[in-house]
Amino acid sequence: MHVRYIFIISSIIITAGVLLLGLINPYFLLLLIIVLPIVLIGIVDICQKKQSIRRNFPIIGNFRYMLEKVRPEIMQYFVETDTDGRPINRIYRSLIYQRAKNVNSTSPFGTQWDVYHPGYEWMNHSVYAVDPADLEQEQRVLVGGPDCAKPYLSSRLNISGMSFGSLSKNAVLAMNKGAKMGNFAQNTGEGGISPYHLRHGGDLIWQIGTGYFGCRTENGEFDPTLFQQKASMDNVKMIEIKLSQGAKPGHGGILPAIKNTEEIAAIRHVIPHTTVNSPPAHSAFANAEGLMHFIKQLRDLSGGKPIGFKICIGKRAEFVEFCEAMIATGIKPDFIAIDGAEGGTGASPVEFADAIGMPLRDGLAFAIDTLRGYDLKKDIKVAAAGKVFTGYHIARLIAIGADMVNVARAMMLATGCIQALQCHQNTCPTGVATQDEALMRGLVVEDKAQRVANFHKATIESFVELMAAAGVVSADELSRDHINRRTGTIGFQKNSEIYPEVPIGHYLKRAPAGRVETIA
Repeated sequence: MHVRYIFIISSIIITAGVLLLGLINPYFLLLLIIVLPIVLIGIVDICQKKQSIRRNFPIIGNFRYMLEKVRPEIMQYFVETDTDGRPINRIYRSLIYQRAKNVNSTSPFGTQWDVYHPGYEWMNHSVYAVDPADLEQEQRVLVGGPDCAKPYLSSRLNISGMSFGSLSKNAVLAMNKGAKMGNFAQNTGEGGISPYHLRHGGDLIWQIGTGYFGCRTENGEFDPTLFQQKASMDNVKMIEIKLSQGAKPGHGGILPAIKNTEEIAAIRHVIPHTTVNSPPAHSAFANAEGLMHFIKQLRDLSGGKPIGFKICIGKRAEFVEFCEAMIATGIKPDFIAIDGAEGGTGASPVEFADAIGMPLRDGLAFAIDTLRGYDLKKDIKVAAAGKVFTGYHIARLIAIGADMVNVARAMMLATGCIQALQCHQNTCPTGVATQDEALMRGLVVEDKAQRVANFHKATIESFVELMAAAGVVSADELSRDHINRRTGTIGFQKNSEIYPEVPIGHYLKRAPAGRVETIA
């Protein structure tokens, strides 16, 4: 039985017991001085809508917030680190919560880590800084190549792929409503389009994974008819083919049987109450040219909506083959999402999470340079994802060459996640990553939707302020020269030196075999 119901039943029994004892001896009524305040606090906890932990765990949930008053990081049982060694939880979690709650997110005493630590980064500012008010506050980019009949004007910052099933319906609703309020897009994840993705009318990026959930036949193959029906929905603005993800590249997704409810099974077209494993690779195509023809098929079936693919860079020669297939077939994706190895998931084998896939900035620089080398970048927008939390994270990725950024972890935190690390156990205490109705009740959609919208707005605003400080008036003016990284205690390099840009069309001047061999 859930804690909330235990509290309600216990409160009734204890209060009734004290009153009965009071009939025997009036002195027992003095116990009400202790009992009634506790009951009242519990009732307030259950009825309030701001804090999921208190709502799900009345009375005892207050201790978490009491401890945070003493030390904000005291509830952190592990510490993730950025590539520069800075503890992510200590700095970024509180920043995300502050921005989501629309409170002051400035910090005292300057930088919170050693600026001489190898890996420290900074952005070049200008003495001719621009007034942020003079810049376009709503940062957007048009996604859609020459063959796209319905291009999409996308935000620079969108919600990365997270499936209904991994997320609760309340979390999906909150994110979608927040996306609608803030005019940005929500990626469905490979679990397919649920009614909760559609209720509030937020823009969707429909992700098609190896399991083809929502558009599959009984034996798990791609079903063009089902795809066409869903792709024609007005909410669906772009379609993304997931080849691999950073948290577990080369490994299919897993939906535990305990989270595979009747409802989720119907959405995904699978058998309920069974563990669902997505295959590690697609069955609709077998090579690079096959992928391009699949892209064309989806574009035709969708009526000309932007089609792209998501990949964590592994064998570089394979990405080169994709580019050569684009040239050979004349078919190009409208966008490519580059996922970094530092990306997260609800459940992943440790070896895959820690030791497979290329980190985001290295993979992004390689992908951008390869597209430039084949003179393809002008027609293809690139999104980047992997531990993005701040406006600076957006700036450094766009400076490398990305056009937009996708965020998952930060949006979960904005929705109420406390990183309890119970995503795969169906026991998420905040109701974000669970299918337990009692737990998800603690997540109030209206409140968390506003927080999602607040986080998006504040993060874009910080990105605009950074552009203004750098003296640029457009995100397209950011370059690798703007970002510096310390390589030792007394030395640093610009990103343009770490990732030298490949001249446009450079690879077109070399033999195909040579290109693949040198980049393999």
